[in-house]
Amino acid sequence: LRSPDSRRYNRFDCQPQQVLQACTGNQLPGNRVMPHPYADIPELEQLESDRGLVRIPMEQDVPFTPRVRALVDTAAFQRLAHVTQLGLASRVYPGATHSRFEHALGVFHNALKYLRQLGKDERFCEALSSHDAEVLLAASLLHDLGHWPFCHPIEDMELPDLPSHEQFAAEFLAPDGELAEMLKAEWNVDAGEVLDILAPRSDSHSLRLARSILSGPIDVDKMDYLLRDSLYCGVRYGNYDLDRILETIEPIRDPETGDWGIGVQEGGVHAVEALVMARYYMFTQVYFNLTGKALELHFSEWLLEQGRRWPSSALDFLKHDDISAMALMRTSDSPHARAVVERLYYRLAFETAEHLSRAEREDFTNVLGDIRARFRNHALMVSNSAKDPHRLGQARVHVRHSDGSLHPLEESSQFIRHLARIERFRVYTPPEIRDEVAAAFAKVWPRSPG
Repeated sequence: LRSPDSRRYNRFDCQPQQVLQACTGNQLPGNRVMPHPYADIPELEQLESDRGLVRIPMEQDVPFTPRVRALVDTAAFQRLAHVTQLGLASRVYPGATHSRFEHALGVFHNALKYLRQLGKDERFCEALSSHDAEVLLAASLLHDLGHWPFCHPIEDMELPDLPSHEQFAAEFLAPDGELAEMLKAEWNVDAGEVLDILAPRSDSHSLRLARSILSGPIDVDKMDYLLRDSLYCGVRYGNYDLDRILETIEPIRDPETGDWGIGVQEGGVHAVEALVMARYYMFTQVYFNLTGKALELHFSEWLLEQGRRWPSSALDFLKHDDISAMALMRTSDSPHARAVVERLYYRLAFETAEHLSRAEREDFTNVLGDIRARFRNHALMVSNSAKDPHRLGQARVHVRHSDGSLHPLEESSQFIRHLARIERFRVYTPPEIRDEVAAAFAKVWPRSPG
């Protein structure tokens, strides 16, 4: 039964272990309840407790066992408290000051709920052992360790010598490091096992399944950041029915590859559609916000201008976060640093429609080249905001229909089948030439938005 406020639940007058066992729904003779396959995982047992918890928005009670605390108390994890989830978006949405620290706890919480639900299915437990499940939980908690200051704008620069934040996590998970020691002592998990989920080095059915739960079609990461970012930005674009998705997910073997993946029952299709729509709107309205993209471009230009590189040593990298990066910009004479600090950013002179055909992309590239040549004495900044919000991952999501048949989500959802790729170009200029550049584009690009 679902209450009007589905975030809050009645507490049962029994021990957490009994609640967890009751959640399996598997009965033995004499009305005895079959133990949950992952009942030996302390955080899963504590999921239904009212003790040993840390509370984070959105009214989430996250199990905080001694071994979770051991990871959270490491220097690498504590640094995440000073790396904001949305970087420079807080200069557009004042409330968006939330950190990667609480996001990591939220992803971990979702992973626990995933395991509680999927652990009811013996097929899933055969594919993912109890130890594999613990490795997944540790990875969900540590998945953002290597994030750069202001997060994704740096990775979007695609510098040839810049590893992804998942790859950089290897520095923090080195065999002789603090985290590796804690993982072994408190979790009986090798750091290399966690790293193999975050930055794949080997391959197996269980690893592919664990990776898809953390970063896949319907993963615990996006399930957290959409709701959390929406809350802190003060918008409702990211809202969807998380509980319904958790109720209707199930392990499904891909008929073509034979791999186990996360699928959904037919009754959960609309909830997944809402997740896709939430992702679509958060990208168009928040992540690709007009002013936010301008600030990100200035930040990127400042990094290139200064020739700045972050340390490759994990120990030195711990000293760098959003606060230290902003402090450097505050003391910089660069106009790009001033644009971020004092909001003296370039203004929008032109933008394409939100969805472009291949021909339109090629046309824009040609037109942009001509415009750049005409205004070669002035710097034009160009953003390309592109995303396939309905492409939930490389693996396919299958839907199990009421007659037992399996169909790809794209065939089961007309909405997802017809959702188009987001791709929008924007051109920003210094204020003094904004009108002239806008007029130049208007002459050669008569298309109306839409």
